[in-house]
Amino acid sequence: MRWKRLTGRTVAGLLTAGLISAGLLPVTASAAEATDLARGKTVTASGSHGGYPAANANDGKVDSYWESNGHPADLTVKLGADADVQSVVVKLNPDPIWATRTQDIQVLGRKQDGSAFSSLRARAGYVFNPSSNRNTVTIPVTGRVADLQLKFFSNTEAPGAQVAEIQVFGTAAPNPDLTVSALSWSPTSPSETDHITVRGTVLNAGSAASPATTVNVSLGGVVVGSAPVGPLAAGASAQVSVEVGKRPQGSYTVSALVDPTDTVVESDNTNNSRTTASPLVVGQSPGPDLEVRSITSSPANPAVGAAVTFTVAVHNRGTSAVSAGTVTRLTVGSTTLNGTTPAIAAGATANVTVGGSWTAASGGATLTATADATNLVAETSETNNTFARSIVVGRGAAVPYTELEAEKANYQGTLLRSDAERTFGHTNFATESSGRESVRLNSTGQYVEFTSTAPANSIVVRNSIPDAPGGGGREATISLYADGKFVRKLDLSSKHSWLYGNTDSPEGLTNTPGGDARRLFDESHALLTETYPVGTKFRLQRDASDNAAFYIIDLIDLEQVAAPSSQPSGCVSITTYGAVANDGLDDTAAIQRAVTANQNGEIDCVWIPAGQWRQEQKILTDDPLDRGQWNQVGIRDVTIRGAGMWHSQLYTLTPPHEAGGINHPHEGNFGFDIDENTQISDIAIFGSGTIRGGDGNHEGGVALNGRFGKDTKISNVWIEHANVGVWAGRDFDNIQELWNPGDGVEFTGMRIRNTYADGINFANGTRNSTVYNSSFRNTGDDALAVWSSKYVKDQSVDIGHDNSFRNNTIQLPWRANGIAIYGGYGNKIENNLISDTMNYPAIMLATDHDPLPFSGQTLIANNGLYRTGGAFWNEDQEFGAITLFPQNLPIPGVTIRDTDIVDSTYDGIQFKTGGGLMPDVKIQNVRIEKSNNGSGILAMGGARGNATLTGVTITDSRDGHVLIEPGSQFTISGTPNGARAKR
Repeated sequence: MRWKRLTGRTVAGLLTAGLISAGLLPVTASAAEATDLARGKTVTASGSHGGYPAANANDGKVDSYWESNGHPADLTVKLGADADVQSVVVKLNPDPIWATRTQDIQVLGRKQDGSAFSSLRARAGYVFNPSSNRNTVTIPVTGRVADLQLKFFSNTEAPGAQVAEIQVFGTAAPNPDLTVSALSWSPTSPSETDHITVRGTVLNAGSAASPATTVNVSLGGVVVGSAPVGPLAAGASAQVSVEVGKRPQGSYTVSALVDPTDTVVESDNTNNSRTTASPLVVGQSPGPDLEVRSITSSPANPAVGAAVTFTVAVHNRGTSAVSAGTVTRLTVGSTTLNGTTPAIAAGATANVTVGGSWTAASGGATLTATADATNLVAETSETNNTFARSIVVGRGAAVPYTELEAEKANYQGTLLRSDAERTFGHTNFATESSGRESVRLNSTGQYVEFTSTAPANSIVVRNSIPDAPGGGGREATISLYADGKFVRKLDLSSKHSWLYGNTDSPEGLTNTPGGDARRLFDESHALLTETYPVGTKFRLQRDASDNAAFYIIDLIDLEQVAAPSSQPSGCVSITTYGAVANDGLDDTAAIQRAVTANQNGEIDCVWIPAGQWRQEQKILTDDPLDRGQWNQVGIRDVTIRGAGMWHSQLYTLTPPHEAGGINHPHEGNFGFDIDENTQISDIAIFGSGTIRGGDGNHEGGVALNGRFGKDTKISNVWIEHANVGVWAGRDFDNIQELWNPGDGVEFTGMRIRNTYADGINFANGTRNSTVYNSSFRNTGDDALAVWSSKYVKDQSVDIGHDNSFRNNTIQLPWRANGIAIYGGYGNKIENNLISDTMNYPAIMLATDHDPLPFSGQTLIANNGLYRTGGAFWNEDQEFGAITLFPQNLPIPGVTIRDTDIVDSTYDGIQFKTGGGLMPDVKIQNVRIEKSNNGSGILAMGGARGNATLTGVTITDSRDGHVLIEPGSQFTISGTPNGARAKR
């Protein structure tokens, strides 16, 4: 029997314990005394076929395997440090269903200080026969290596190499092994006014001398200081001392990490950190301590030009009273306002009315309030007097960054501009650029130089660099200069971009190069080491060492990022449960333990300190009834807080389809599964997806998913490289007794970028919920959507209703809409800015996707839509900036008012052919300017219904201002300013 792979079948049930144990044949006597150095180590491959990733070659199971995507192919085991290897064991499944095969293999190795592989065993053919050798081959080798590689040239029974398990037998070579012991601090019981010193011992427990390095000390998971560690002989130790300064009242886990940048090659790199069993407890010092708790504005949502007044809540967290007369100061933009604070008793709060007012400016601003602004009071802490929040005015989100376009900057390069129809999906960089323009850098020395308009200590670059020849992306750098001085190299990647294919189905796209490409851009971000003032000239330059074939720069975001927030009182750090920042190891188990403790009432909230935290499994609730892999139970009654989205970052390195053990293939192996009453704030969640569903359904996962229920609030969360940012709702038949649709769910300050499908989708009966003051860029489906789906408990009750998308900024959806509503009632789209959709409307109301019917009212008000609409479905369907599509059900009760529709690709407002009516649409105070390839308002030939225009202005539309196509049963009453109907 010629057997290539075991698709769709398992052979685990065919194996007996005896067969499995027979898989490992005895090796030489010396090898038998050695250990398997590959166990638990990272395995990588030059490529994988289908659902047979490299990780299968080292998962301890012979009924799963790696298969390459052709020959030649490499499989590499990273041992972590030099070892004296004696043999390599290669296993295939011992089941007789695997036919005898011969694989042509060479064994190579590379030392820990080497750059190239050298041969350890020459290329030879090895026969795998389940009847004689139980499908196990042992290859004797001799050498000292840190990376061992098998190179495959042929396989007589499959088009690619196959390995079920690889074992590398040998002994560790002499190397240092750095550990930390005996952590302590002084004073032993400090207060907030004491300077604290942490002391510890670094030991080289290895068998060779170690070079000089450093040790980092962290409190609550945040690095607060470091100390040098000199060279250490084997067995030697050194004392270290780190000044960590004053600390606010609270309980802090104390940990130390030696060699934090992994510059020392060690025999064991997993024991470099130590955390004390007992926390450092900082007591409150006697005396007053003022802090600002909140800022209230009146009106709460002002219009542009409105006079806004403010009240500031000032709290005295100290142990003694504060006399009247201190100054509470509020700044907003260039305006400074002062208020006089009354006497405040210890533990009390006073609401201070700030004198004067601020004239609301479009886009909003940052409000900053400071207690005791003139420093009259000697406080126990002078670091907590300031509080800041955003105020949103007019349209769009009040984002904390300034966005600067490459085409408006100073540059030496090639300006790219889209064609008139902004053609998408044909490797068209300009169409996928903000403003439909960008700058290409082809040669060394070319650059784009931006002049900052606000202080900044961080940068985000939206860019495109080429894909790798075989797909999968590549890395490159570009050089950042500030006022002519080199700052640093920025790391760019095309791993998450470049999808190929001509299909309109996103699941039909592939990462394998060939034909047309789309989703050409991605983003890179960096936190800089200093703040650069207004007027700084930031230059992105292609230097000689920046080796991508080309660079396309679209825009940058410059932001002044605040310092990491301190651990809130009552929150317990994930480091208490075993997580270690920035070590590259999976912290899922520790995060899950912390969340479970919070859910069980053991702690008040979960604190994720500043740092990079690797997460390779979804955080959820273990189902005690074990109702199957696809029945999920989310978390509830949980509060998770971070130090800021730039500081507390969860990330995954494993694509969801390779993760194994995930709770659902659509939802992936990262982020959180939420059922009810969950608050998450001030973190980032970075996925590792590269595709929506093509290439064997390799989806990118969902960052936040679940039922969501009541009282769930998510704020200031940055999500990137997921399939979907947020999917709120589960089908009723998914554990019916847990049915709990989202109700009153709130999202604020979200930053969702570069997804392969939706940004946030309110599905499965979500109601009374809001997305406010959030930004979305480069989503692969609707950036925001209400889908009143039928997969609910009661279709007469569980309707998506009274949801609101308000004051959001949406840019560059590369597939589908900026905002979409599919069925339901009472839903509102207000005060949003939407620009540069690739192929669909900015706003769409539709009855495709089989929703529950529209009813009642749907409001579209005060939105700004720029360069939106496009062509899709074989480029035969041309969508307007706002499109109503009653495919099979009516869309009643629609009001479109106070909206600007500018520079549309096709029509401004479009009533599409469908099986349902669109009765009594009201269009009021709408400006439609420059419909490039269509009409101001279009009623298609199969459209049915009527609209009334009031105060509508239409100018510069190619096909007429109002066009009702022949055969249409749609009527429009009211004449736009300066326009006449055209048939």
